[in-house]
Amino acid sequence: MSLARPDWAADLAPHLQALDSEGEALAIRTEAWSAINSGSLEGAGLARMRDRLSDAFAALPGALSLVPLAPSERVRADGEIIRVDHPEAIRISVRPGAPIQVALTGHYDTVFPAAHPFQKPWREGEKLRGPGVADMKGGLAVMLAALEAYEALPGEKHVGYTVLMSPDEEIGSPASAPLLAELGARSHLGMTYEPALADGALVDARKGSGNFSLVVKGRAAHVGRAFNDGRNAVIAAAEAALALDALNGRRDGVTFNVGAIDGGGAVNVVPEHAVLRFNVRSPDIEGAAWAEAQLRSIADAAGRRDGLSAHLHGGITRAPKPLNAQQKTMVAWMREAGAVLGLDLKFQPSGGVCEGNNLFAAGCPNIDTLGPCGGGLHSDQEFALIPSFSERAKLSFLLLAGLARAAFDIRALHA
Repeated sequence: MSLARPDWAADLAPHLQALDSEGEALAIRTEAWSAINSGSLEGAGLARMRDRLSDAFAALPGALSLVPLAPSERVRADGEIIRVDHPEAIRISVRPGAPIQVALTGHYDTVFPAAHPFQKPWREGEKLRGPGVADMKGGLAVMLAALEAYEALPGEKHVGYTVLMSPDEEIGSPASAPLLAELGARSHLGMTYEPALADGALVDARKGSGNFSLVVKGRAAHVGRAFNDGRNAVIAAAEAALALDALNGRRDGVTFNVGAIDGGGAVNVVPEHAVLRFNVRSPDIEGAAWAEAQLRSIADAAGRRDGLSAHLHGGITRAPKPLNAQQKTMVAWMREAGAVLGLDLKFQPSGGVCEGNNLFAAGCPNIDTLGPCGGGLHSDQEFALIPSFSERAKLSFLLLAGLARAAFDIRALHA
């Protein structure tokens, strides 16, 4: 197809055509990666996926290293805090001395444990279905194709970049967050490979998010012989859950979702342990601060009850990513890159969170839905649209080429 292109992209047609021809290869690679279970807490599968990615990304002309991650903490159903170990993150650094530095991030974990029935990919016409085909093993395949195309450009490269692939994004990046913060702080802009929407739209702004556990401890007692001696932790957790739910609607855009209450057992025993698990989301920093103050008040009230104690575990781990002037500039660049391909790209806000939130909090404006178009995320209906693999690789390639050729002036982001 003949495309009208701006001057900076006029000679890129052969490189775009080469990416067109890679669509099937990208789908095949994604299928192979999807067949490897890499649920966030599946150590053996994550290690296999890490090794496959290390082999594939070794094709880039930079130093590849495996970066150890510190353990994170997890609250068990009985309220005990346990250590969770994570495999290494993968980091590749290419031209660290170049005048423009880009952070490219992605994750190789999925939400599907090995016990989940959704394990293998398959095709339905132009849809590729399977665990992680969109979120985000397909995104990692798109990222690599775009970088290889950029490296194939002749002449001096003015863009350096660091690729960071983490094993814990689907559980909130508890271990990789420090790496994301460090990378964001030293990069001019970020590119993250969550899937675009099925209609091709990208995300321009995101809410912030935090996962919390309220651990309540009471006193066990026999319900027949000593009922009044007991202190019911499940009831205290339930009352806290109702107090949380009552906060919904009190501040615009801030939501509180009670996900689970763990606790109790035999019905002839007053339960002594309970864990209330919930999520908080906010469109702005002020809303997040208000929410955390409300949570502390509810936790304090639960802990002041006679014979009970309460401890709040967790926090706002991903700050909001609003559509500020920097993000608007990034959106404009992506629209120009899309226009080169004859695409009228649409953008919309999302209540979801990702590594783009982490990069933004570190001062790094970014586009974080550069993966293939897809949907059904976090369910056994997940799919990626096969024709979008090459299309989205071309978008990333054009963004990198535009940066290198000063069509996209990095000074506009950091004036």
